[in-house]
Amino acid sequence: MTVTPSSSAFSRRTFFGLAGAGLTTVALAACSATPDSGGSTSGSGQTITIWLDTQRAPAIKPIAAKFKKDTGITVKLVVKDFANVDKDFISQVPTGKGPDLIVSPHDKLGAYVQNGVVAPLQLGDKTKDYADVAIQAVTYDGNVYGLPYSIENVALVRNTVLVPEASATFDEVIAKGKAAQSSTVKYPFLLGLDPKQGDPYHMYPLQTSYGSSVFAQKTDGSYDATKLTLGDADGLTFAAAVKQWGQSGILNANITGDIALDAFDKGQSAYYLTGPWNIPAIKKAGIKYAIDPLPSAGGETAKPFLGVNAFFISAKSPNKVAATKFLIDYLGTDSAQEALYKVGGRPPALKTAYATVAKTDADIKSFGDIGLNGVPMPAIPEMASVWADWGAAELQLIKGQGDPTTVWNTAVTNIESKIK
Repeated sequence: MTVTPSSSAFSRRTFFGLAGAGLTTVALAACSATPDSGGSTSGSGQTITIWLDTQRAPAIKPIAAKFKKDTGITVKLVVKDFANVDKDFISQVPTGKGPDLIVSPHDKLGAYVQNGVVAPLQLGDKTKDYADVAIQAVTYDGNVYGLPYSIENVALVRNTVLVPEASATFDEVIAKGKAAQSSTVKYPFLLGLDPKQGDPYHMYPLQTSYGSSVFAQKTDGSYDATKLTLGDADGLTFAAAVKQWGQSGILNANITGDIALDAFDKGQSAYYLTGPWNIPAIKKAGIKYAIDPLPSAGGETAKPFLGVNAFFISAKSPNKVAATKFLIDYLGTDSAQEALYKVGGRPPALKTAYATVAKTDADIKSFGDIGLNGVPMPAIPEMASVWADWGAAELQLIKGQGDPTTVWNTAVTNIESKIK
């Protein structure tokens, strides 16, 4: 599954392993000490290593300096190419060559657990300090594995000059979008698609508004890989709607992410379903906008997928006590999560940090409040078998090809075969 690239290293493409600055490994905190095998947090000369990307490093560097001042332990920051960092982590941790900590999108967690490369994190009473959806995202098989620090999701960006008021239903959105069309306003609604693979990620809030999901969720919010729900009756109803939207021009297989952003920036549509990664470009274009929850198309709440960025501890780290202290007591603070917000532009996962940021950043509050009603993207390894057929089915229907029930059921059968 691929997603249209954006200018931000924190774009949604991070969650499909496509982000990163393509940098070679660079040590940002010089240190010649060898990590201790002990679990102490009070020994000079001890070093913990964290893999991260170039955008987050400046926010972490002063926090690492404070940790060293307080504990005597050096935190070595190593910038990695995030296009392959998850694969490097999985391959190196078992050999003892990997880091103590890694920054990663939560949807890599299933593969990390499956390969035995991450350790559970005991947050204890601090669990309640984080958004519930963020904790759900870093929970796998009942265990919390990561310290979440940011949440991202899509929402409906509305050109307020063309449509001054928010709508109550998706039908109303489309009606207002069509009413706004003119010689310069070409599109009633924009959603960027990959012309070869579709985009189930961006389509998901429309799908969930029909009551359709991809896998069943357990009571703790994690996903049950044995229960693929994509092919239920709600899924088939959604499939029929997708074909109808394609035939009526609401969805267009030729509108890529880049084309959609460019069109919205030029005032060619009243609506654009996108995430916070495209807001800087919209601002730069001078578009007056509001950020709304996507109204329901199928009668139920439209729940977008959530991406959660988090810090994880290596299962083979000889410094787990020190690494845990650095995560919980230093990165799990308002100041740290606010610093990460400043470089990444995403709502903090820590409730108090989010409340502070939301007071001064209306966009973050809009996306963040919408995200609290979303669902974490499944982190289970089985998702790797889902994206291609799921997206291809949606794309086929948008193009008006085939019977919706047949197309959808074929995709579901293919997915079930791959999972088995």
